[in-house]
Amino acid sequence: MNILFKPLKMGDMLLPNRICMAALTRQRCDSNDLIPNDLMVKYYTLRADSGFMLTECVPISERSLAFPGQPGIYTKEQTQGWKNVVDSVHSKGGRIIAQIWHAGRACHSSFQNGLQVWAPSAIAPRSKVRRSQLFHEIPHQMNIDDIKLVIQQFKQAAINCKEAGFDGIQLHCGTGYLIDQFLRDSANKRIDEYGGTIQNRSKFCLEVIDEIIKIYGNGRVGVKISPVARVNDMCDQDPLSLFSYLIQEFDKRQLAFIELRDDNDIANYSNYGYPGSKEQIPDLFQAFRPLFKGVLIGNMGYTPETAIKNIEEKRFDAVTFGKLFISNPDLVTRIQKNYELNYKWDESTFYTKGEKGYLDYPLYEQIQQ
Repeated sequence: MNILFKPLKMGDMLLPNRICMAALTRQRCDSNDLIPNDLMVKYYTLRADSGFMLTECVPISERSLAFPGQPGIYTKEQTQGWKNVVDSVHSKGGRIIAQIWHAGRACHSSFQNGLQVWAPSAIAPRSKVRRSQLFHEIPHQMNIDDIKLVIQQFKQAAINCKEAGFDGIQLHCGTGYLIDQFLRDSANKRIDEYGGTIQNRSKFCLEVIDEIIKIYGNGRVGVKISPVARVNDMCDQDPLSLFSYLIQEFDKRQLAFIELRDDNDIANYSNYGYPGSKEQIPDLFQAFRPLFKGVLIGNMGYTPETAIKNIEEKRFDAVTFGKLFISNPDLVTRIQKNYELNYKWDESTFYTKGEKGYLDYPLYEQIQQ
């Protein structure tokens, strides 16, 4: 048997296969209220045979928005919109997990109705806002009351996700967004209980996790981390120590899964002056696999062949594919039946509106007819 089709127990969930869909920002909401729409119902339902699907990153508040047209989870109407998506996925026997997040400093006030962006420290990324020509603004340094507010917003988002019927929650702790900004010392220069030591910088992340667990239970909660990613001007002086501590804390909480993004950014990426990803941690899975007894998921640039090799070698347990799921809505069937994969995704339609590049990639069987 192809190991990708060996069922996998992940916390309280049983996955029929190990071919999972990564969180893919698609920005298809067609209104200012950011309510999931019928296009999204069709998009996710088409991919319901995956081990599980992660939603695109879902903002927990108006201040956590980073991209126009991304669906929220902070109003009743948005929650109902997501329920329509979830119900359709479940009608096909699928599993769908909400990736919830806060952009922190990695956004712009113009995306948030003029609200000032927040971050652990008043340091702007030295780059343009992703998918725009805007430069980052100097953020407001969050005070303790701000931190407590955002923790409660994450908790409310989890409550809303449960109301929508999601099978679980992934907390986005990577790629330079708010949780990651607290974790890594290039963005966190605080001198209070949320800054300085590894334990202090991890505190915000763990407090959010603990609130989500109260709503979902630890067997339906996971995280995404990117220990050596440089996107959004991020680095830590000692990521091995930082993430070894953090992963052991996740293990103590018996989280269902960790999705580990395996970046390979070059030295001085984007002229940030940081070392290369592999200079800091040559092999993420070798470093972190022994520290976590739950399901470890590989992410970033895998093919079915390389995923099989890594799973057989017990480096990780399952894989998330991104672009392959965009251009192959029937990816699971194609892999199972050894059909040709479509590698011709159209990046110009990743973040646009409407069906083009979203619902018009054909199934393999449609091509053959």
